[in-house]
Amino acid sequence: MMFALVLSNLAGGGAERAMLRLGVALKRRGHGVRVIVLDPKIEHDVPPELELHTLHTRRGLLGAWLAARALRGLYRRLGLGAECVTISTLPFADLVAARANLANLWCRITNTLSAEIRELQHASPSKAARRLARYRRLYEGRNLVAVSDGVAVDLRAGIGLRRARIVRIYNGFDLDAIRGAAGQPEPDLPREPFVLHVGRFMPQKRHDLLLDAWKRTGLGHKLVLLAASSRELEALITQRGLQDRVLVAGFRPNPYPWMRAAELLVLSSDREGMPNVLVEALACGTRVVSTDCPSGPREVMRGELARFLVPPGDAEALAAAMRAALAAPRPDERALPQDFAQARMVSAYEALAMVQ
Repeated sequence: MMFALVLSNLAGGGAERAMLRLGVALKRRGHGVRVIVLDPKIEHDVPPELELHTLHTRRGLLGAWLAARALRGLYRRLGLGAECVTISTLPFADLVAARANLANLWCRITNTLSAEIRELQHASPSKAARRLARYRRLYEGRNLVAVSDGVAVDLRAGIGLRRARIVRIYNGFDLDAIRGAAGQPEPDLPREPFVLHVGRFMPQKRHDLLLDAWKRTGLGHKLVLLAASSRELEALITQRGLQDRVLVAGFRPNPYPWMRAAELLVLSSDREGMPNVLVEALACGTRVVSTDCPSGPREVMRGELARFLVPPGDAEALAAAMRAALAAPRPDERALPQDFAQARMVSAYEALAMVQ
C-alpha cells in the first residue's frame, strides 16, 4: 500500500511526533510512505527511512487555496493516485488536503474540538460560532480518524457531525524504541530529583495552573518544563516567586531520557485529544499525574492509576495528587494498556485502505 502523511509542519508537538512514528511503523511493515509538510518549520528529527517533501505555503484563505494547488501538483509528480491513502492532521492541513480533493483522504482529529470552541466562547462568542461553522463545513461527511474514544464522541455530540465516517485509532508506540531512546546520554539532565512537564507553552496546556499547583506542593524537587522559553512563561514563573524551583529546559527532540530520569510527569491541560506523553512516561517507568480533561487521560490511566486523575483547573487537587504519586511506587509495564501497541495501530490504518 501507499500512504501519504500530510502535516502543516513538523514543529515540536505530540501530533507531529505521532505522525512520524506512524510513518516509520507503516514503512517497516513494507508500505510506501511519503511525508508532506506544508511549510518548512521542522523541529523534530525526521527518521532517515522516511521520504520528506516540503512545500512553502502561507496561512489564510488564499494560502490554503494555493497550498491545495501545490499539493495536487506534488501528488502528480510523485505518482500518488487513487490507491494512495492520505492521512492529514491538524485543521490547516485537513483544510488543504480537503481542498486538494485527494482520493481516500482521512483527517486525523487530535483534539476535543468542542472544548476549544467553549474556551473561545468566553473571549468572543461570534468567533466561536464562526469556528464551529468552519469545523462543520470542513469535517461533515468526511472520513475521520479520532485518536481517542473521547474525541470520537466529541465529534458527534460536541461538533454535531452526523454524516462523517469516524474510526477511533489510538496512537501506537514502539516501546522498545522508546526505552532505547531513554537510555541515550543526556548531559543536561538535572542532578537533583525533578518533576517533569512536556508540552508547548500554549493556553490549553495550563502552565499557570501547573505553577500554582507546584507552589502549593512544598516539594523540594525541581520542576522542569520541556518547553521553549518565552517572556510570557518566564513572567508566570517570576510572578509566583518560583525562579529557583523551576527550570525551563527548552524543546527536546528526544524527551525520553528526561522522562526516565524524572520522578514524576505531570499533565495540567484543560483539553487534549490523546496525550502521548502519558503513554511515553509509563513506557519509561515514570509515575504520572494528570487532569481528567477531555479527552484521553482517563483512557490511558486505568485501574490504580485513575486515582492520580484530578479535575481540570484545580490547583490544590493537582498539588495533592503530585505529593501522593511521589509516595507511590513507580509503575511497571503492566500499567500500560495493550491498546497502545504499535502493531494494533498499523493494522487499523491498513484497514482504512479497504473502506469504501
